Amino acid sequence: MEMVEIIALSMGVAWASGLNLYATIFVLGWLGSTGNLVLPAELQICSDPMVMLVAGFMYCVEFFADKIPGVDTVWDSIHTFIRIPAGAILAAGAVGDLGQGAELAALLLGGGLATATHATKAGGRILMNTSPEPVTNWTASLAEDFAVIAGLWTALNSPLVFLVFMATVFVLMVWLLPKIWRGIKLLYAKIVAFFKREDSAEQNQKEKPALLPLKKDGNSF
Repeated sequence: MEMVEIIALSMGVAWASGLNLYATIFVLGWLGSTGNLVLPAELQICSDPMVMLVAGFMYCVEFFADKIPGVDTVWDSIHTFIRIPAGAILAAGAVGDLGQGAELAALLLGGGLATATHATKAGGRILMNTSPEPVTNWTASLAEDFAVIAGLWTALNSPLVFLVFMATVFVLMVWLLPKIWRGIKLLYAKIVAFFKREDSAEQNQKEKPALLPLKKDGNSF
């Protein structure tokens, strides 16, 4: 593989892992096992039938979990500790043939890219879940699944196009992440204020003195 192809593959698997790790591994394994892609030595494990079986099963689980408002946020929270390190490892594995220096550099860059992608996805889903309708979640989830497959295909077949696309996406994420973070903080503040009002109303109700029954002449007992 040429240098541009290696860089595109490395950054492609890191970016895709932040969106859907299991789809990324399964697609890599399928391409490698069918001969459509000669995987670097450290990524050939993705073509192992057991790895593909587990990745395919977990993708099916994520396919449904990712489309249920609330469940998708819990799923994303758990996968903060899975997608990011896995994305970094896959990125490093893609350049492993170039030496340890390139591998460490790809590990750092891949981890950062996977983190940014995952944070954008997870943060955006939190804000989407404020809407009661599920269509937005379904659309976003399907778009992410399509983006993983299309992105990896582009990285392998048109690496220069993918790198331009990746640079554009990175700039977009840098622009979006502060806005998403402000939105999450505002949402959190509203939730806290709501529960504080509820607690205050409940406390006032408890402290309110009970009215004494009155006799017929208007005096209390």
